[in-house]
This record gives sequence, structure tokens and C-alpha cells, in this order.
Amino acid sequence: MHPKASSRDLKLAVVGVGSLGQHHARILADTPGVTLIGVVDTSAERAREIGERHGVPHFTRVEELPPVDGVSLAAPTTLHRELAEHFLRRGVGVLCEKPMAATVEECDAILAARDAGKAKLAAGHIEHFNPGVRALAAHVQKPGFLEVHRLGVFTGRSLDVDVILDLMIHDIEIAQSLVGQPVERVEAVGVSVLSRHVDIANARLTFRGGCVANLTASRISRDKVRKLRVFQPAAYLAVDYAEQAVDYYRVESTPAGPTIASVAVAVEKQEPLRLELEHFARVLRGEEEPLVGGEAAREAVAVAREILTCMTR
Repeated sequence: MHPKASSRDLKLAVVGVGSLGQHHARILADTPGVTLIGVVDTSAERAREIGERHGVPHFTRVEELPPVDGVSLAAPTTLHRELAEHFLRRGVGVLCEKPMAATVEECDAILAARDAGKAKLAAGHIEHFNPGVRALAAHVQKPGFLEVHRLGVFTGRSLDVDVILDLMIHDIEIAQSLVGQPVERVEAVGVSVLSRHVDIANARLTFRGGCVANLTASRISRDKVRKLRVFQPAAYLAVDYAEQAVDYYRVESTPAGPTIASVAVAVEKQEPLRLELEHFARVLRGEEEPLVGGEAAREAVAVAREILTCMTR
């Protein structure tokens, strides 16, 4: 047993400790009720660096890990299926970073492995744990139009997939959640600029019932912009993902006639990744169901693939 472990602690590991996975390790290393018992990375140097930083064993192959209750999977998307199947079929719970996989077929294989191993599977769609998004969602009713901009600077990371699976996938899943209806029509354009995949894209999703979501994602912009706007009958809402700040305006009746009133929305700022990992621990204990389960993650990938297909027609 790890020297810091309690017999009642969940024993978790992080697989893939790059730019994102290192933060999974950081948080799990000091989460109450959890013992980080190891980190895995194909780079021996990186695995050693993060392992030594938190005083835990480090490995280059998942087969070397001691028995675990769950893993946080933050490896490249192209490895998700292989790694998720390895753990799920053995009954080990998995938090799989978005996108769950690169294709719908790979998602289906992951779901089949979950069912075969009777294991817990949660998808790492972190914006669901953004306090600003949670506060906004509480006021969304019958949205008619969504406008989302997710623009980032070029970092050279996540170039194994296009910007739709890298960044837009966040907003595809959030839009699906807010609208609560299936996507019936997809229109999209995209351009490859600095990589061999699409680096900037715009998609227009029409949902059953008529709601439209206009999504723009870029990983080659000068400035970071991450904002969601929702237009619905008699109300406008917006959230700045990074600032976790919500704007809310609605039409109110007054003796002098209709007026636009600003509504204060309280948001307690917190680290979304920490909230996500704490939620995963509760899922493993059977206290909660996954906020974003495998089926929802699969549907987001299905829409993302349709967007890509639309671009090549």
C-alpha cells in the first residue's frame, strides 16, 4: 500500500501526464478520500518528473500499475479506445478525457467494454463543471439560438485531431445538453492552416424543434475567447467560460410598458477540473451517476464526425 494511503481511500492513477494530465495528478494527489498510487506516460522522463513531484510511483506501461479502483485517462485521443478498453474490461472505472474517442465506432467499443466489465465510465467534458455554465443552465428555458466562440492560440498540442474534436467538442456537448433535442441538420466549413487537420471551423447545428447553435472554434487565433450566448423568449444569457461570469437580461412588464432588466446571477468561482475529479470519485463510490456518461459523449463525437463529413462534401 502507498505510505499515504488509507484502507478506505479510492486508489486512482493518471494515464497520460502531459499538459492536462499533470493537473489531474496534482488534484488527485491532494483530494480527500483518494490516494494517487501512480502515474503512467509513454515518456519515461515525463512519468518520472510527475511521479517524483507527487511522491508516487511512475510507469511507462499501464500493465505495470498495481491494482486500482479507477483511472483518469488523459492520453492522446488516438489512444483512448485501447486504454479505456484495457481498464473497463477489468472492471476498473475510467474518467476518459474528451473526446471519448476519435470515431463513433471507437466510442461504441468503449461502451461495449464498459458493459462487459460492469465498470463505471465518465467522460471528461469539463465545461459541465464550470460554475458559470452551471449557473447559466439553471435559467435556460426553450432556447432558440446559441452562439459560441471558442478561440485559442496555437500551442502545437493535440494535433493528432482536428479543432472540432480538440475544442469544439466542448460546445457541441454543452449545446446538446442545453437544448435537450437531437441534432437534425449540420452545416459547416473549416480550414487547415498550421497543421494537417482542420484548425479553424464554424458549424451551424439545427436541433429538432428549431433551435440553432452557431459554433466557432479556432486554435490559431491571437487572443483567447471562450463565450456562450443563449437567446430565448424574453431573455438573453451569456457566460464567459474563463471568467465564470454570467450576464442575464430579461424582458419585464412594468406600468410604463415592457423594459429590459439585468438579473444578478451569483457564481462561486471554483476549479472545474477539481469539481470533475471529485465527482468521478463519488461516481466510483456509487454515490452519483456520471454527469456526462458514455452515451452523451458518444453523441457529441457523432455530431463532431458529421461536422467533419459536412466539410468534405
